[in-house]
Amino acid sequence: MSTGNTIAIGSAVPDFTAESTAGTFQLSEILGFDGGRTLVIYFYPKDDTPGCTTESVAFAGASARFLAAGALIVGVSRDSLASHAKFRAKYDLNFPLISDPEESLCTLFGVMKEKNLYGKMVHGVERSTFVIDRHGILRHEWRGVKVPGHADAVLQAVLDMA
Repeated sequence: MSTGNTIAIGSAVPDFTAESTAGTFQLSEILGFDGGRTLVIYFYPKDDTPGCTTESVAFAGASARFLAAGALIVGVSRDSLASHAKFRAKYDLNFPLISDPEESLCTLFGVMKEKNLYGKMVHGVERSTFVIDRHGILRHEWRGVKVPGHADAVLQAVLDMA
């Protein structure tokens, strides 16, 4: 199902640092915050495109329920921080977006794929979501995500972990 340098469910996720719209994001700081938080990290192809907007708005709409369940949300794409800032403001997204132009996080999670876009093969991000528990262990993954109902499915998985 996945290729490249990926993390298996039940394995520890290596600590990482990345630039986000909320400043420097470090996994170990999130996991260690206030006794530890669960992290929902979703990868999407591009800011301000229909599917990515729908997915991001759905996560934003459910963010209070994720927080109540002890989970933080962060989105990742290859777009710049400036693009992310505009995207967040336009759709009132209430969680950080990580800029990964070098594809280091995308590679770590194995979300870079060859995709057919209008008959042309392109190298791009496969829409994917991962749940990392407060101990840094990967507990759930969704690859090739279909947007409708996805945020609710991820929330249910987080609630089931409690």
